Amino acid sequence: MKLETFFEKFDELADTPEGVKSMRELVLRLAFSGGLTGKRPTDDGVPEGWERRTIESISASISSGFACSRSHQVENGHVHLRTHNISTLGTLNFDLLVRIDPKMVDSQKASIRAGDILFNNTNSQELVGKTSLVDRDYDYGFSNHITRIRLKDGIFPGFVVFYLTLLRNSGYFARLCTRWINQAAVNTDTLKEETIPIPPLAEQKRIVAKVDELMALCDRLEAQQHERETRHAALARASLARFADAPTPANLNFIFHKSYAIPPADLRKSILTLAVQGKLVPQDPNDELSDSIPEIIPSSPPLDVPDSWRWTEFGEIGEISGGFAFKSGDYTPSGVFILRVTNIAPSGVISKDEAVFLPPEKVTREVERFYLNEGDILLVMVGGSLGKIGLVTSDILPALLNQNLWRITPVNGEVDSQFLRLITDFAVSFQRQITHSTHGHLSREEFRKKPVALPPRAEQRRIVAKVEQLMALVDALETQLAASRASAANLLSALVAELTGTANLRNASVPTARPSFPLTASD
Repeated sequence: MKLETFFEKFDELADTPEGVKSMRELVLRLAFSGGLTGKRPTDDGVPEGWERRTIESISASISSGFACSRSHQVENGHVHLRTHNISTLGTLNFDLLVRIDPKMVDSQKASIRAGDILFNNTNSQELVGKTSLVDRDYDYGFSNHITRIRLKDGIFPGFVVFYLTLLRNSGYFARLCTRWINQAAVNTDTLKEETIPIPPLAEQKRIVAKVDELMALCDRLEAQQHERETRHAALARASLARFADAPTPANLNFIFHKSYAIPPADLRKSILTLAVQGKLVPQDPNDELSDSIPEIIPSSPPLDVPDSWRWTEFGEIGEISGGFAFKSGDYTPSGVFILRVTNIAPSGVISKDEAVFLPPEKVTREVERFYLNEGDILLVMVGGSLGKIGLVTSDILPALLNQNLWRITPVNGEVDSQFLRLITDFAVSFQRQITHSTHGHLSREEFRKKPVALPPRAEQRRIVAKVEQLMALVDALETQLAASRASAANLLSALVAELTGTANLRNASVPTARPSFPLTASD
């Protein structure tokens, strides 16, 4: 394959999701299908002039390191490499080196030399199989979680490292490994039996040189993309800040600008914050708030709100009640729906997926008070889903409220139920911001005492309408982004298929298909 052929698709590949990662994988697949040196695969998938050999047959020695515990570590001892020192980029790193008592050193496994390959045989499933090339001689030992491969003459170490890296990146070792002390492991015998397509030495070197060249291009592209993403993130933050200071239609255009994508979650958070600050709609001097809402003067108001709004406690505008601890042994396939935490999606939509039911005969007087009503606000008040909010709709009724959920309803006619939901959502988000946690437990008494700012009811309704309008725009943007990502992923698959001559090589353990374009060696 001429490099120009690859470059023709370079920009298209780079702009797809995880494009650079996919380009690196593509380079390796082309390398071992003969696509970088103009070789045609034979019937068994090995390029012409190549032979498939086992790792054992091309190795002068294959040996594991030795185990040392923390008690053997000393300040000025013998360097002992660990799995941490094998990078995912095919090189060694020397961060956080440990040293061990020289008396513990196995003299047979106490050094590595230039050209050795270190293979991470035991690790987490996604990291097992990391492979590094030793660049020079070191008087270093290595862990028993590392296997040292010392190759015979005629085998170029960089070529083998790239092949083992391809296998790891494609998930081959993760699928191959067994479990050992709660970690994934590839034993030495399995590694020895693994086969690799081997071309003549000169061709191995040419392939490694081309792979190095293309990987360097990927490195530069990745750096450029990171710089671009950093700039876009700064623009996104500035646009959100501009809209927060002045939420005008003109500034609204900036947060939905096509040149940079502000995460929908950030947009929703910003809209919610502006809503409860009174910045989304203008105040009307004719609007009045009833004296039935008690006023408080918070010592440290969490928000700057209009003068026409009134600070009060959450418990003065919303009534909080808990659910019932239904027994799982009473669940049946039909009956009255029991609404649990799992039935509320992160988006707030309530569904009957994985629904459980209570037999009608079990609905006692004690249980009846946990029937839900349309418009009830539900809040998860404990656990990893703490803060999830749902709104009860008629299509899920009749339903009973399970434990770990609060039902929140307006206290009087001065509070719009939809605006109460916005305040509840913000109160939970603000608590997360303070505690930096989505886990834990909400105290009902503390939540009732939370200071909240309430506008007149007419303004509440205008705010709710504006929020619904903006959230609809965010929903549409999220749909567009999802469609764009799906289209980009399809484009990536099509480009990979075009360059490799196969419909899907992404999950194959070894590249065997012949590229669809003419292969021409270009030294």
